[in-house]
Amino acid sequence: MIESELLRRIMLAASAEDARLFRNNTGLGWTGTLERIFKTGYALVRPGDVVLRNARPLHSGLCVGSSDLIGWTPRVIDSKRHAIFTAVEGKSKRGRLTEEQRHFLAAVHNAGGIAIEARDIDHVIRILKDN
Repeated sequence: MIESELLRRIMLAASAEDARLFRNNTGLGWTGTLERIFKTGYALVRPGDVVLRNARPLHSGLCVGSSDLIGWTPRVIDSKRHAIFTAVEGKSKRGRLTEEQRHFLAAVHNAGGIAIEARDIDHVIRILKDN
């Protein structure tokens, strides 16, 4: 199963266990002042091109290495309901964690959250039930 399908199925199965997981895409884009070009000019622009003035990078997602799915799993502690941060990194059968992904999962786990390297849905559900 490809990772995107695995992640979709994990989100559905986790919600049946009362957990809420959301897709966390990380990436880099550019933002700035847009200027539409309608005539050919000195910068070799063509009709329909867009020039981005004062360009600056725009990072999306939490951080490099942050998990594919993030959210919470409710737990009752001292008769009060709490949301426990949950991070799930989905991997295909042959996929490998990057060093950054490994560090992120370890940080979540060490802080008391639920950190899962997910290769199949049943594994995720067992961990969500046991924690």
